[in-house]
Amino acid sequence: MLNALEVFTTVVVGLMVGVEFSVAFVINRILDALPEDSGQLGRAHGGRMLGALMPVWYIGSLVLSAVWAIAGWHSPGAGLVVIAAALLILSVIMSILLLVPINNRGKTWTPENRPADWKQQMNRWDRFHYVRVAVIIAAFTLLVTALA
Repeated sequence: MLNALEVFTTVVVGLMVGVEFSVAFVINRILDALPEDSGQLGRAHGGRMLGALMPVWYIGSLVLSAVWAIAGWHSPGAGLVVIAAALLILSVIMSILLLVPINNRGKTWTPENRPADWKQQMNRWDRFHYVRVAVIIAAFTLLVTALA
């Protein structure tokens, strides 16, 4: 049963990392290259769509990692899982304090109501997101290493 939990947790976190990596290095770059207001509208829609999904994914990943750490406390690699869970906690805190407030504003913007500094706010979100992606990649790496 523990092996199934370990694999399931690693897959769930790995998929989350893939989505967030894609947002950072593929999707947002595509949206930023679109003409006129298309990029801003795409970011607003992405903020609404992923803003509804990602909290469940982040919290779920954290819960799975915590359960793995508890269930496998005496197993080799348990320390790595605890550190991974701590990094996932950090990613949730970063999300709540830094990224969600910007996302909540951005997902309501249209070309008619967006603030003059909307691009600067999106660039700030991107910078925070790059750090968060690095944190969750580190957590995923630790989980994969704990499997070995």
